[in-house]
Amino acid sequence: MANFLLEIGLEEMPAQLVTPAINQLVERAADFMKDNRLQYGAIKPFSTPRRLAVLISDVADKADDLTKEVKGPAKKAAFDKEGNYSRAAQGFARGQGLTTDDITFKEFKGNEYIFVTKFEAGKPAAEVLAGMKDVMTSMTFTTTMKWSRHTFEYIRPIRWIVALLDDVVVPFEVLDVKTGRQTRGHRFLGQSVDVANATDYVDDLAKVYVQASADERKANIVSQIDALASENGWRVEKDDDLLEEVNNIVEYPTAFVGKFDPEYLELPDEVLITSMREHQRFFHVVDENGSLLPYFVSVRNGNAEHLDNVIAGNEKVLVARLEDAKFFYHEDQKHDIAFYNDKLNVVSFHAKLGSVASHTQRVKALAAIIGHRVALTDAQQQLARAAEIYKFDLMTGMVGEFDELQGVMGEKYALIFGEEAPVAQAIREHYMPISADGELPASQLGKVLALADKLDSLLTFFAGDMMPSGSNDPYALRRAASGVVNILHDNEWDLPIDAILTDLISEINAEESHFGLPEDVAANLGNVVNDVVSFLTDRVVKALQSQKVRYDIINAVTTGELTDTTQMFKSAVALSAHIDDDNFREGVESLTRVMRLTTKNPTDAAVDSALFENAAESQLYAEASLLEGAEFTTDELLKALLGLQPAIAAYFDETMVMVDDEAVKQNRLASLQSVSNQANKVANFMALDVKSN
Repeated sequence: MANFLLEIGLEEMPAQLVTPAINQLVERAADFMKDNRLQYGAIKPFSTPRRLAVLISDVADKADDLTKEVKGPAKKAAFDKEGNYSRAAQGFARGQGLTTDDITFKEFKGNEYIFVTKFEAGKPAAEVLAGMKDVMTSMTFTTTMKWSRHTFEYIRPIRWIVALLDDVVVPFEVLDVKTGRQTRGHRFLGQSVDVANATDYVDDLAKVYVQASADERKANIVSQIDALASENGWRVEKDDDLLEEVNNIVEYPTAFVGKFDPEYLELPDEVLITSMREHQRFFHVVDENGSLLPYFVSVRNGNAEHLDNVIAGNEKVLVARLEDAKFFYHEDQKHDIAFYNDKLNVVSFHAKLGSVASHTQRVKALAAIIGHRVALTDAQQQLARAAEIYKFDLMTGMVGEFDELQGVMGEKYALIFGEEAPVAQAIREHYMPISADGELPASQLGKVLALADKLDSLLTFFAGDMMPSGSNDPYALRRAASGVVNILHDNEWDLPIDAILTDLISEINAEESHFGLPEDVAANLGNVVNDVVSFLTDRVVKALQSQKVRYDIINAVTTGELTDTTQMFKSAVALSAHIDDDNFREGVESLTRVMRLTTKNPTDAAVDSALFENAAESQLYAEASLLEGAEFTTDELLKALLGLQPAIAAYFDETMVMVDDEAVKQNRLASLQSVSNQANKVANFMALDVKSN
C-alpha cells in the first residue's frame, strides 16, 4: 500500500470557486480510481486560494486484474459457406485482442452468440496514476481563463504540479508544467519547499506558512474569532457564507479587531453590516442584547507581525465607506418618495419593455388581481400603495452606492417618510427569495407583491422573446420562477397562474399605453402564457428531483392537466405516500385504462343515465358523481380514486364502450370522462410506472 499526492498549484482563485473546485477534484479522482480498478482507502482534500490537492491513502500496488466475458455476433453469422469462421467472427476476436481459438458459443435470450473471455492484467499504480493528467484537464469551471500562448482554459493559470506516489514523482506534463515534488509556501512569508514524501505534505506546507486543510483552517479562524469575542465580552456574528469566503482567501489566517467611531451607529444596522461584510469582508460585533457595537473582526492572510499597520489600514478604508453612507443617508431624506418615484419614469426596466415606472404600474394591477384571489380584501389599499412605491429606493443615493441594500433602504426610508409599517415591510420583502432556497416573505402584502413583481417579469420578458436558453439566464428568470413556486407552495396557495396572467393581459390591452409596453410585445403577451406556466412547472420538476421523488411520480404530476404548481407538490406527496399500498397498482392500472380511453376519444356529451344498459354503468357513474360533489384533500381524493378499482373492473367486464350506437358510445365516454376529470385533479396516472409495485 502507498499514498498518492496530487497538488495543482495556481494563481489565486476567486474565493467562491475554491470549494466547488476541490469538491470536483475529489469526485473526479474517485471516479478515476474506480474506472481504472485501482483500490484505495480514502481521499483527503486540501485547498487554499493557490492550490487544489488530494491525498489518496492506501493505494494498491497495481490495478485489479480484469476478466470479462464479451458477447459478439450471433452464431449464424459466425461461419461462412465453407464452415470457416466468417470475417465478422474473425474481426470480433481481433478487436478484443484475441483469436478465433478463443471463441465459444453461449445462449443469450433464446439465441446463440459468439463469446470470448478477455483477460486484462492490472497495471502498476505509478503507470495508472500518470493518468491523473486527464483528471486535471477534464475539470470544468464557471469562470476560466487562458494564459501565455496556450488555447487551453482553466480556472487560473497552472504554475506547478506535485505528483508523488510515496516518495517517487509520478511523471506527466500539463501544457509546459511538469510534475515534481516542489510546492510553494505563502506568497510573502514562505518560499518553495520540496515534499519528500506524500504524507509530509501538510507538515511541509505548515513550515512555510500555509495551512493546507480548508476545514482545519476554518476551525482555526473560528477559534481565533471566538477568543477575541470572549476576551472582550462580545458576540461576533460569524455569517456562514462570509466565513467560507474568508477561509478561501487566506492561507495563514490571523484574526484581529478594528474599530470605528460610535457616531456611525446612527446609520441603520443593515448599512453598517453591509459596509463591513459585503465590501470589506469584516465580521460585525454585537453586545449580549444583539445591539451593534463600533468594532469589527477581520482575518489577515499572514502572521501577527506589523498587525497595527494592518488594523489602521482596514479602519481607514471602512471609515471612508461609512462617511459615504452617512452622507447619502442624510441627503436622501431631503426629498420625499414622490420625488424618487417620479425618476423611475426615465429608468429603463429593459430597452424592449419600457421603464421601471411602467413595470410598477403593471405590478400594481397584477397585485390587485392576486390580492383578490387570496382574499386580501382588508389590505387592498395598503397593497396598492406598496405596489405604487416599492421601487422608489432605486433612485436614492444610498442604493446607488450600496446596491445590496435595495428593498432594505426602501423599508427604512418608507418608515421615515411616514408610510404604514405593512407597506414598508412589503417593499423590503418583494425581493424575496433572493436565491432558490432563500428566505420567503413573511407578510401577506410582501408575498403578493413578490409574486406580482416576479410574474410580470416572467410574462414580459417571455413576450419580448428573452427566455433563458441553456445555462444562459441574464435576467435571472429561473430564480424568479423558483421564487413564485416556493411562495405558492409555502402558503399552499392554489392559484391558476394562467388565469391570473390572462386577467393582467386584459387590463394591459384595455389601456391605450399598454402600461408602457411596445405594441409588438403587448400583442405577444397572450401567446406566452402557456410558456410561462411550463417554465414554472420546470421549477417544480427541479424541486421534486432535489427531494428525490420518483421520476414517474414527477412525470405524473407535471405532464397532465395540472397547472397549479402547489397542487403538483400536494399530488407528489400523496402519490409517494401511497405507492406501497396494497391496492395502488391495481387502482392505478384501472384509472390509466379509463384515462387512455377518454384521452383518445374526447367528448362533450352530457351523461344520460337513461342510456345505461347495466348495473355496472350505474354503479361507476354514481361513485364518480360522489367524488365530484365532495370536498377532499388531495390524499383523500387519491384514496377514493384508487377505491374505484372494483367498480371500474366491473364496468369493463360488463360494458363495451366503442359500440356502433353513437348515442350510447358518447354517453359511455362521457360517463368515463367524469372519472378522468377527478383523476386529473391528482395526476396523469398514465405516466406512473407500476410494473415494479
